[in-house]
Amino acid sequence: MQTTPETQHRTVEAVLCDMDNTLFDLVGAKREACRCVVDYLGAGDPEALFAQFLRGVHGFEDHANIRDYLDGLGVREQRTFEVCCRTYEDVKLDRVEAYPGVEKTLRSLRDAGIGLAVVTDAESFQARRRLTKTGLIDYFDVVVTPEVSGKRKPEPDSLLYALRHLDTPPAKAVMVGDSLVRDIAPGRHLGMVTAFAAYGDWRPGRPTDVEADIILREFAELPGHVGIPDR
Repeated sequence: MQTTPETQHRTVEAVLCDMDNTLFDLVGAKREACRCVVDYLGAGDPEALFAQFLRGVHGFEDHANIRDYLDGLGVREQRTFEVCCRTYEDVKLDRVEAYPGVEKTLRSLRDAGIGLAVVTDAESFQARRRLTKTGLIDYFDVVVTPEVSGKRKPEPDSLLYALRHLDTPPAKAVMVGDSLVRDIAPGRHLGMVTAFAAYGDWRPGRPTDVEADIILREFAELPGHVGIPDR
């Protein structure tokens, strides 16, 4: 097996992947969905609507963020709210596509006998519909969400659940994600090799003392770091 400094003396048996902005660009899809909602309303600002989801008042996917935005515009009709929510969800899902090379990479890892898991903070319904839309769901042995593990990242519960399901110790697994705090930190804490999906970090420059073993410019670089030749 080809080795790199971060995998030397290790046999990689499993890869755990974050989902949004690691396997596909959810933020870009959300921004386009917000633009379409504003187009329907004929008023407002797409970035202002997108910013509602970042406040932490409601969940990152909670439609209450749309309700708050409409309230700010003085729009309180229930039917308008319902149409905006449908528009948001339909456009967001339609715009989600796997990053280049993701499916080929997952196939290479699976064919090499590597166990694969998704570890995400998205709701199970949202996770499965996005993975189905992108054609990626069948590559994974398990999809772990907070509904499954009981905790959100950076708590390690979802990672531990995936490792148990794959029957793999942390030292023989890789954690891949676009968040140094929510993905890389818990992976390092458990003793996993960590791979930072820098291509998906849509809010760069945030201060953190967390460092990853591997920096990925694209997902397709992963097999070379775990000793699997590109196919």
